[in-house]
Amino acid sequence: MSWRVVVITKRAKLDLQLNHLVIRGETVKKIHLGEIFTLIVESTEVSLTAALLAELINLKIKVVFCDAKRNPCSELVGYYGSCDTSSKLRQQIQWSKENKDAVWTEIIRAKIANQAEILQALDYPEYVLLEKYLHSLTPGDVTNREAMAAKTYFTALFGEGFTRAADIYVNAALNYGYAILLSACNREIVAQGYITQLGIHHDNVFNVFNLGSDLMEPFRPFLDWTVWKLHTENKLEDFSQKEKLTLIDVLNQTVIFNGQKQVLNFALKKYCKSVFDALNEEDISLIKFCRREKSDKK
Repeated sequence: MSWRVVVITKRAKLDLQLNHLVIRGETVKKIHLGEIFTLIVESTEVSLTAALLAELINLKIKVVFCDAKRNPCSELVGYYGSCDTSSKLRQQIQWSKENKDAVWTEIIRAKIANQAEILQALDYPEYVLLEKYLHSLTPGDVTNREAMAAKTYFTALFGEGFTRAADIYVNAALNYGYAILLSACNREIVAQGYITQLGIHHDNVFNVFNLGSDLMEPFRPFLDWTVWKLHTENKLEDFSQKEKLTLIDVLNQTVIFNGQKQVLNFALKKYCKSVFDALNEEDISLIKFCRREKSDKK
């Protein structure tokens, strides 16, 4: 079962040899492809062989490419993630608006609940307001409680005056972590036979990852928690390789999923499947969500 997140940070040539990823840099390293969950090519001085790319796609290993500033800018998406992709696509097109609204409501409910749990764990009284938003959610969140909760939540975490649009290291860290999380969701969408363009709630014609943008929402607070800890430890006066690796490692943290401890990577896979089951069966009770492990205190 795949579990490694491999990050290539320096000049190297990557190729395929006997089911292994071979990294030829200052030294030669080999990693069995069966262990790799995601490959992040952070340096623009990396070359890859077509044979390797084809096998990475075949094994449904997510590949994320970064730009010259080492920020995620694109990812590799295969045409066919499952043998029954055509059938899954027909199902996806037929998901009713009423059903999608019901599922979206539960996704937002889980997201706000995770945000409230973090504020409560930090002894921030604003968690009470988020719990009130939970009780006033409407189908499809037409009253936009998600945005109201986000404003309260981020202000509590990072202080008055904080905005997601500001050009600061906190936002750089959040954006980096969210990009990694989005790629992980996209991997599961394609692997299970669906396409990323057709979302549940997100419907931007310029966003090829609408469905991934929907599914990632309940997991954002796990990244927020890690960024908050980085911010309180060193004020995030720099956003270097160390901080990036810490955010990538969030995919390997332990969470509670369906009453059991799971690595977030595996929980995300099961969560995505549960959402698709709920959409296809028109039964929101089938959705299983994650929550933070309580032992992860301040």
